[in-house]
Amino acid sequence: MTTLKQLQEQLEAKQRALHAVFAEAKTEDGGHDFTRVKCLGAEVKTSRQVVEKVRAMNAELDELGEEIGGLLEAEKAALRLAEREEAVGRPPHPRGDDAEKAGGGRSIKSLGQLVAGQKRYQDWAKSGAAGGITLNFADALPSDLLAKGMAVETLGSKALFATTAGWAPESIRLPGFVEAASRPVQLLDIIPLAQTGFEQVVYMEETTRTHAAAERAEGTAFAESTFVLTERTNPVRKITDSVPVTDEQLEDVAQAQSYLNSRLTFGLRQRLDGQVLVGDGSAPNLRGLANVSGIQTQDGTDQAIADAFFKAMTKIRVTGRAMPTHHVIHPEDWEEVRLMKTSDGLYIWGHPSEAGPERMWGLPVVQQDAAAAGTGWVGSFQPAWISLFERRGVDVQIGYVGDQFVQGRRTIRGDMRFAFVVFRPAAFCEVENLGETT
Repeated sequence: MTTLKQLQEQLEAKQRALHAVFAEAKTEDGGHDFTRVKCLGAEVKTSRQVVEKVRAMNAELDELGEEIGGLLEAEKAALRLAEREEAVGRPPHPRGDDAEKAGGGRSIKSLGQLVAGQKRYQDWAKSGAAGGITLNFADALPSDLLAKGMAVETLGSKALFATTAGWAPESIRLPGFVEAASRPVQLLDIIPLAQTGFEQVVYMEETTRTHAAAERAEGTAFAESTFVLTERTNPVRKITDSVPVTDEQLEDVAQAQSYLNSRLTFGLRQRLDGQVLVGDGSAPNLRGLANVSGIQTQDGTDQAIADAFFKAMTKIRVTGRAMPTHHVIHPEDWEEVRLMKTSDGLYIWGHPSEAGPERMWGLPVVQQDAAAAGTGWVGSFQPAWISLFERRGVDVQIGYVGDQFVQGRRTIRGDMRFAFVVFRPAAFCEVENLGETT
């Protein structure tokens, strides 16, 4: 059985072989002339033959990358299982209906269901809803609430309306609504998630590691190495969202439930997704990857985007001593990669009739537009080098603000608390000036 390390070594070797093809084909004006390629052997002569060979090599990289990704996911799953087994003091999950109880299953409730099912909330609403009320769901797993919040139905189904003799047909408005366009959550899926019970994440970083081991003659002084550890601190930050609603809307449980699921939860996740990349670190912002001190840089001026990203991968391996796992790139920059052609018009990264995998050099490509086009990142998104720490679950509160009481309105608010830590900045590289020329 091939191990993860062996697969990664195979991937690196094939990446270098493919990069050698592009290096030979590169022309002075930044284009590619594949008739100049000699490293594929004498039997590969024409540009069409070279492109076919490149596609085959790229397909092998994709296959290896997917296999490595599967093994990494299995390792993450094993790690999460171990963490859950070691956890103590967490209350049990709430059970669902009688059928689920009989089967021993577990149901995941949405925020709306949790609010509507609270007896304190029901009693408060029946008594006239005077004053405010605080509901705390700290015992619910936030990851379950976030996942539930993504399951949004905007066009549900209703019983078929049929006309009868003597009655004119009626026009009925479709249930639900058409959602407005909004930036999707793009990066959270590749960032390892952990939990913390403190207001800040404190850890030790080895900031100096100088090995001085050397040969010495008999009776002479030993060589002396130097190691220094430095304490690092990353604060937990709070992300919030809220919206005013009328008394009538809160009384309609279905509407309140839909609102809580599709708006508050998504808004919190979307903001967190942007913060982990472009947050400036100035309180109360998180410090995102783009503003972490110590990450490496690679200039992409006057070179193909694919070349710049490969050079960034090399820096991560050589300087960061880590294995790159993902590319993060703006859709407009990825478009330039996907549309690369030979001098005679052949697409390099796959024929237009094919969707093509979103991979480059065998690594998954994560398209993001939280940051502007022209800048991308390569990194080793492993728990040892980067993690998102969750302080507590989503807290939902309902109350009055200002003169809302006399207006028949209330405010629903939600928040979450997270810390974002890049343990080894050198395991990440920012690729700058993509597509620019001098």
